[in-house]
Amino acid sequence: MKRFYKTAAVEAADDGHAITLDGRPVKTPAKAPLVVPSARLADIIAGEWDAQGEQVDPTSMPLMRLAATTIDRIAPQREGVVAETAKYAETDLICYGVADPQGLRERQQAAWQPLHAFVRRRFDVNLVETTGLMHTPQPDSAVTTLRAALDALEPFRLTGVADATGISGSLVIALALHEGEIDAEAAYTASLVDEIYQAEEWGEDDLAIERRETIRADLVVAERFLRALDIG
Repeated sequence: MKRFYKTAAVEAADDGHAITLDGRPVKTPAKAPLVVPSARLADIIAGEWDAQGEQVDPTSMPLMRLAATTIDRIAPQREGVVAETAKYAETDLICYGVADPQGLRERQQAAWQPLHAFVRRRFDVNLVETTGLMHTPQPDSAVTTLRAALDALEPFRLTGVADATGISGSLVIALALHEGEIDAEAAYTASLVDEIYQAEEWGEDDLAIERRETIRADLVVAERFLRALDIG
């Protein structure tokens, strides 16, 4: 759509920080007020609106998208989002390694063992590791504990973790990103360690490269969203 405003700003609201366009409050696609809990996140979203040219391109406002998703979908459907995201703990990517080739196994261990150490230290959870693709059940206690960790998150943080989980294919990677244990680049490497190794060994096409770069960019957005919530 054509740009219809001159400036974006942030105003204090009863339950957070509102983004305005020429003094008028921004609404989500579901017509709810766009109010976020963090001044830093509000500033970034206002900057996304200010950065628009003559045409407003929603795809160039990723933190606006995540904030609106929180308000319109995550908060009203919180229980379902927690349940859907927690399912990743049952088949988490970092639990399915290989026995060989040795080079790939070493890459997996380098990327994934620190994540296993993190989840043990932070949540007292020991996930069962296996080799191959055959499903290996995780202890009910581990899945329950990780679901409880999700359920403890306020809606905006739940959005960031759920988004990172879907992008990476790993709840553990997403939780480590949320806790600041890893950054987006480490999350990208851990989530695609197999694919990166195979590409180095055998080469790849442009579509595969483009797909990986999209995943990297999406994880950077998820990290920016989560880090913005750290600054009130």
